[in-house]
Formats: sequence, structure tokens, C-alpha cells
Amino acid sequence: MSEAEYEAVMGLEVHVELATATKLFCGCVNEFGSEPNTNICPVCLGLPGSLPVLNEKVVEFALRIGEAFHFDVPERSIFHRKNYFYPDMPKDFQTSQYDSPICADGYLEVDGVRIGIERAHMEEDTGKTTHVGGGGRIHDADHSNVDYNRAGVPLMEIVSRPEMHTAEQAKGYVSELRGILEAIGVSDVKMEEGSMRVDANVSIRPVGSDTLGTRAEIKNMNSLRSLGRAIEYEISRQVELVESGGRVVQETRHWDESAGITHGMRSKEGSEDYRYFPEPDLVPVAPTDAMRATARAAIGELPAARRERMVAQWGISETDARTLVESPGLAEFADATVAAGAPGKDVTNWLSGEVLAYLNETGLSLAVLPLTPGKLAELCTLVSDGTLSRNLAKDVLGECLREPKDPKAVVAERGLAQVNDEGELGALVDAVLAGNAETIEEYRNGDDKLRKKKRGFLMGEVMKASKGSGNPQVLNRLLDERLN
Repeated sequence: MSEAEYEAVMGLEVHVELATATKLFCGCVNEFGSEPNTNICPVCLGLPGSLPVLNEKVVEFALRIGEAFHFDVPERSIFHRKNYFYPDMPKDFQTSQYDSPICADGYLEVDGVRIGIERAHMEEDTGKTTHVGGGGRIHDADHSNVDYNRAGVPLMEIVSRPEMHTAEQAKGYVSELRGILEAIGVSDVKMEEGSMRVDANVSIRPVGSDTLGTRAEIKNMNSLRSLGRAIEYEISRQVELVESGGRVVQETRHWDESAGITHGMRSKEGSEDYRYFPEPDLVPVAPTDAMRATARAAIGELPAARRERMVAQWGISETDARTLVESPGLAEFADATVAAGAPGKDVTNWLSGEVLAYLNETGLSLAVLPLTPGKLAELCTLVSDGTLSRNLAKDVLGECLREPKDPKAVVAERGLAQVNDEGELGALVDAVLAGNAETIEEYRNGDDKLRKKKRGFLMGEVMKASKGSGNPQVLNRLLDERLN
């Protein structure tokens, strides 16, 4: 059988660090990038005699997630101890939720397809182990360092049902999930910093079968691109393995970004291996009606609705709307610019074109740019009223992206205002034509292809004569009048 005769089936487990000020069960700061082992206390280290106290903000964020993803949120959920030993787990157990999660049976729509989400539950993060020496892997390291700053940071683990079948669909799911989580304000969802981590459970089965195959869990994917590549590799690996007479084993596999392959880490544990039992030091979580109402009120416009509004009101494409919504801060900037009086289509063109290119080139975020929505709206007005051509506006925008200047001030400083006076522009056209009699003759006697070429040359000479400041629409009309 060929790969086309197999169907891939995958479910994703997404771990999202919540953007609370403090950790899940203690008052330690929840902050990325601090000096190692500085945000720790007896509670998050699990020292004898310490007792956890649930962070109320975490429950509020969990309720927001429940609303955004159409979950059932029961009257009561409880925490469990998930028992396992690993150096970055200071208590030798993780406080998590097992068979009574705070969110159950939700869904997410991706490109018109509804993907079920089995559960979303609260749990604490582990610490971070860094293997020093060799290739940075434990088997060839000289020694390992453990940083417990992340231990106890609040997580939501969001577990999809096995209802995805392609790498592109999985990437679309994660992209939409990330956008919603950012929109409802529960996480910064920065995959590169580990505040959103994705594990993919991948299996294959013959096309037409409804029986799930043995799955492998893929870890260490820190971008959408990595997720797609890892899934595609793993599907091919499993098909090749089965076709050669082998069988897929249930295991956890590591994605090696540089090599572009997955390799086995350990056999996959089942729930019985973790010896779950109810956490005796925490009371059940019972959200009140007031808490539920607060969470519901905090849900603003979600990404799908925002894209739909932009397409309908601004006349932009679905692709452009997706670019705005999926780029951090770009949609909010666009809305603010439109609110300042600029047309949505013009704003979209500038933001998805020159502004986004500048951000990608410099690695900067929109928040640190000197350009403001008001200044971009001013630039749009300068183009629409004929003060600036689009090409001149690009130069002005470039300066406003680098320095805290108003577009009007840049135009005044550099004398960039577009010339619209027909008398002045007509004199320029006449001067160019007087110096190119032979070209005019060739234009008038040539075929369509030659005429197009010669006219383009003459228009270029006219723009050059105006030093780029002549209104192209006026110049084009004046040129045509004289040539024809």
C-alpha cells in the first residue's frame, strides 16, 4: 500500500501558561526570564509543612476558556496528584486534574470544520532542566542544571479529540486556538518562550477504517512550522514502518528540528502509571454564578468574528483579514486607525505590506514602533487627497516607522508634497515631448506592443522631470492628451 492508502489521525495536547501575576498555588511571581531559582518558595518547592492555596485568577481564566470554546463547565471539579519522578518536578508529583476537569466537551471551528475538544484542565507547570555539554541532550551531557522558577506556574492543558487528519489542519487548529487565547487575554501564547507548547498524538490507519491505530506522541515543537514538519515526518515514518512489516509502538518521540526527524524517547505512560488520587490539601473548585458572569463579560470579539467583520465592512479579502488577526497587535492597530478616520482597505494595505515587512525585517514588535494609528490615518489622508503619491508615501512611512515624526511634518521638511497644478505639470510634459521627437514618431507608427513600450518610456521621463513629485494620474492624462 502507498501512503495515499493510509489516513492519518491526530489529536493535539496544548499546554498554555496563563498570564497571571503569581503562580497557581503560591504568591511567587509568574515571570519569564528571571534569574534561575529566584521565583521560588516552600509551596512551589513542595517543602514539608507547606500548603497550597488556589489562585482565583486562574479559575477566572479557566472560565473564560470555557466560554470561548463552548465547554461544559460543571458545578464542581477537583484536583488530583499525578505521581511521577523527574528532576524538574520538586514534589515528585504534579497537581493536576484527572477525571473531573473544570472544562469538558467543547469545540473549535477551523475553516468550517468543527474539531471537538475533549477537555481543558488546570495544572501546575514543572521546572526546567538544562543539559550542559555534548549536544544538549541528557545522554551526552556533562551535567544538568535545574531551574524551578517555572515550577508551579499555572497551566491549562487543552486536549483535542483525534479528529484531525493533515498537518495543515493541525496547524490551522493551533493557529485558531492561539488567536482565541490571546484575544480573551489569558496568555501571551509565545511558543518561542514556551508559554504555549504543543504535543501531537499521531497514528495511521487504512483509508475507510474507523479503528484508531497505535499512536506516537511527538514533543518539542516550538512553532507552527515545526508542528507541520514533525507531523508530516511522523506519518511517513509510520507508513514506511507498517509497509516493511513492522508495527507502531505507543511511545513518546522527540522532534529534532535541525535533522528534521523524530526519534524515540520513552514508552508512553497510561493513566494507571501515574497513580492519580484526589489532592487532599485542596477543596473542590465550585465557580459561582457571579464568577461565570464575570468570565462571560470578559469575552470580547473573537478572531473568527473579527475576520468576518473586517471582510464585510472594509471590503478586504479573507487572506488579508487573517494576516491582520494572526499578527500580534496588528488587528487592534488596524481598528484604531480606521477609528481615526482612515479607510479600512487602505489601512490593511499599509499594515499587511510595508509595516509587517518592516517588523519582520527588524524583529521589532508593533508596540515599540513610533508609528501610531493616528499617524497612519494621517498618511492615508495625504494619499487620498492627492498630497502624496503612493511611492512618496512609502518613503514618508519608512521615516515614521524609524522616528517619532508626523507624516505632515516629514512632507514639509523634505518638500515632498505632490504637484497637482496642471499648468506646471503640462509644461513638464511639453518639455519632455519636445526632447523626444523620434520616440513620439515611433510611438505613433508602432504596433500595440511598441506603443506600450514607448509610452512607458515617456512616462518615466516625465516622472523623472518632476523629480517624482508630479501627480501620476494628472501626468498620465496630460501625456495621453498630447500623444493622441
